[in-house]
Amino acid sequence: MKEGSTDAPIRHPLDWRSPEFYDEVKLDEELRRVFDICHGCRRCFNLCDSFPRLFDLVDAAPSEELDTVSSADFGPIVDACTLCDMCFMTKCPYVPPHEFNLDFPHLMLRYRAVEAKKNGFPFVPGQLGQTDRNGKLAAPVAALANWGSSSSNKLTRPVLEKIAGIDARAELPKFYGKTFIMRARAQDKNGEATPKDAPARGRKAAIFATCFINYNNPQVGEAARKVLAHNGVETRVAYPGCCGMPFLEQGNLEKVAEQAEKVSRDMCELIDQGYDIVTLTASCGLMFKFEWPLILPDNPHVEKLSKATYDIDEYVVDIAKKEGLADGLQPVEGGVTAHMACHARAQNMGPKSAEMMRYIPGMKVDVVERCSGHGGTFGVMKETFDVAMKVGKIAAKNVAKTDNKYVTSDCPLAAKHLVQEIDVMGEKTPPQMQHPIEIMARAWRLID
Repeated sequence: MKEGSTDAPIRHPLDWRSPEFYDEVKLDEELRRVFDICHGCRRCFNLCDSFPRLFDLVDAAPSEELDTVSSADFGPIVDACTLCDMCFMTKCPYVPPHEFNLDFPHLMLRYRAVEAKKNGFPFVPGQLGQTDRNGKLAAPVAALANWGSSSSNKLTRPVLEKIAGIDARAELPKFYGKTFIMRARAQDKNGEATPKDAPARGRKAAIFATCFINYNNPQVGEAARKVLAHNGVETRVAYPGCCGMPFLEQGNLEKVAEQAEKVSRDMCELIDQGYDIVTLTASCGLMFKFEWPLILPDNPHVEKLSKATYDIDEYVVDIAKKEGLADGLQPVEGGVTAHMACHARAQNMGPKSAEMMRYIPGMKVDVVERCSGHGGTFGVMKETFDVAMKVGKIAAKNVAKTDNKYVTSDCPLAAKHLVQEIDVMGEKTPPQMQHPIEIMARAWRLID
């Protein structure tokens, strides 16, 4: 037996349709097996709050071993997991193909699925997970929605905290009346997305809008289309629906599978027309490439989509290496700190956003590879907001140290969270949030 594996990690499909997956006795046996190995290793002590909670629980037990820990106390360990995958990808020496066969995040996912089958899914996270419904409802009244959700609104936010459990201090994303889909139609009409005579002419990319970019940050989508067109790429925007990451966080595997079947079927029609698939947020890229194939391993559309998908940074770097980028890149004043989002790191493709921005001549690019602590709803709920702030504190301090004008992340919510952390510290003026593709658009002077 190897003490620790040096082989590349592999993941097994989730057998979530098997009755054994939901067997509480078998789940408890697996939790104890894995927790006992983690307790003996403790390499993950500084990743998130799940592991300190586990180790403190064991250390406080009468025997200081897992045999005298009650299974009823496992809940808080699971609650602290954001499914960032960093323990699996960067720390654990016992992931497959090691014979210990540890996959801590997917074990936490299984626990949530079992709890939901027994008690139902939590109401508020379930409602927040309805991103398409929420976005469609908020868009026509965006100004009112943004007024009500502003952290500076001392009238509505305490009420929202009391009723919905959303921490009154948490910065929430804004909504826009004109979604990315609407703006894409205008870009097409005005010829803004027409490919130029540039190195990558002949490429075709279908941009998956993502729920967040479509409803909460459409400028990122506009910038992506301009950058790709400037480099000769023909683009079109597609959005059959959310990737299901908000449901995955809750253990709602049936809903994730439903989204995967629907979205992959529609996106494969574009692949058949010669389009590459490009996602604008790291979480969607992770779902398309890795999580969906583990949930629906026999679905041909899911498999096909996983092989045709690029993150936007990854796609621009691919153009740079194969065809070369269009001329005219100029430094963006003030420098940029590239935060490596956990869901980008979990894709094991390298720091693509930093690699992409380093093609800008003379550009100061610093990299921060620590978790922001946000983790979807984890970063906004009353019961977890303080933990999210604690987890993200080191990353925020490292961002602040760089003294750059901009901070980027392939997870826009992570960037927002880091800026709030720096603002709360009060030591320095927080940097401006940008998506990495917006920095590239600025460098080509395609946006102000």
